Amino acid sequence: MTHHDCTIFFLPGLGFGSAAAAPLAEALSDRFRVVGIDLPGQGDAPNAVNGSVHALADAALTTIKVEADGGPWLLAAHSMGGKVAALVAARVLSGHETVFGLAGAALLAPSPPTPEPMDDDKRALMLSWADNGPLSEVDAHEFVAQNVATSLPTDLEQDAITQVRQMSPLAWQRWLSEGSRENISAAVGVIDLPVVVIAGEDDDDLGASVQPRLLGAVYPRARFVSLPATGHLLPYEQAHEVAAEIARFWELIVSASPPVAPEWGRLIASDRTAAEARALLARRAIADDVNYTPRVLSPGQLATLRALSDRLVPQSGARQIDLATRIDADLASGRGDGWRPAELPGDASAYRLGLDAIASVWADNVALQDALIRKIIAGDFITGPWNGDVFRQWFDDVRNDLTRTWLAHPASLARIGYDGFATSGPGATPAGYVSLGAGVRDPWEPEDLGTLISDQAKQPNENNDDSATTNNTGQAGKENAS
Repeated sequence: MTHHDCTIFFLPGLGFGSAAAAPLAEALSDRFRVVGIDLPGQGDAPNAVNGSVHALADAALTTIKVEADGGPWLLAAHSMGGKVAALVAARVLSGHETVFGLAGAALLAPSPPTPEPMDDDKRALMLSWADNGPLSEVDAHEFVAQNVATSLPTDLEQDAITQVRQMSPLAWQRWLSEGSRENISAAVGVIDLPVVVIAGEDDDDLGASVQPRLLGAVYPRARFVSLPATGHLLPYEQAHEVAAEIARFWELIVSASPPVAPEWGRLIASDRTAAEARALLARRAIADDVNYTPRVLSPGQLATLRALSDRLVPQSGARQIDLATRIDADLASGRGDGWRPAELPGDASAYRLGLDAIASVWADNVALQDALIRKIIAGDFITGPWNGDVFRQWFDDVRNDLTRTWLAHPASLARIGYDGFATSGPGATPAGYVSLGAGVRDPWEPEDLGTLISDQAKQPNENNDDSATTNNTGQAGKENAS
């Protein structure tokens, strides 16, 4: 059982290890579980097999898979860790990594997927510091001093210097000569994920002024935050400000995504779920963009579709799926069910015409809204571009799109108790279900779907009559979902 809202996996910058997460962890509330990660050559971690960013991502994902609890998690990554985080996020969203729940990323003066901008003389000097082994006290002190806007408190400065001196000289040189220069853009692509990029105004190479240019195309949903009087070592210089930004970032994510229970998250992450299905579910679980700009519909048409969604597919609670924006995105990308009535134009044009017609008579009163919907379904709505029957056919498509979009979200699958996505992965042996019956489940299925046949055999007087129609939580059983 988890007692926190979210896990934060912290990927440190060059010279630092998992201990660099401590100031941030202290500044965040208990709502967040912070897990610092030692990348190869940092802290107590051994060196990687090579100096590639992929090797660093491999190590990060190993820890994330062990520590992930099925609940949502964020990447918080500083400097070098930011480049690693981009590859981690891309691999997780591809579905090929057995982990689920990535909800967003907080990037602190991150190194970009492209070669990191760095002055050649500065790179050469930093490389020379590790020519004869770990950095000296003097060189480590200079490194820390060069990367802060103002001197750190003595205890924090000494902690930072100690960490830098602990880094493997091989890992230090590999990053400067290989990893920082590597271009992983093709492997990363475009990451459609909530992201906040925080950077200091006094950071020479990876500061606030350059981050939009470096990362805007990689993270189209990124929000860029500039911190005045701040250098490069944000986890040490501005731990409380960074923590406050992460807390605000998390609240924004929560407001635009229904929760997926950890047990369901672990099932999606497991090898019972095929990579392709895991990728779809991972992307569908991502919070909707609260600043979404419609790509096919006008803002007014999007508002009408949202109003229809509220009446046709009402969602309980404050954390809801923005079905209208997802349909607009599908229309823009050409995704659809592949057919339309012959009397209707293409999907995008039909949506615009139909929504405009509905908006012209849409009332504020809910009872009148429902009466209009019944009239359209009956084929009696004759306002607009089509006759009543053609309008009814278009409206059938709208109802289908809204329902399909809601049902595709992993939280909805959990809501109706459908776990068929986990019956065909490489670990699903045998494939499919073994126990078929009302109120019973296979051992791998979430507990809220019923009881095990073996448990029923031990307790013959329990789970009998009621199991014919409902499971032990009163929710619909597997047979209803199918």
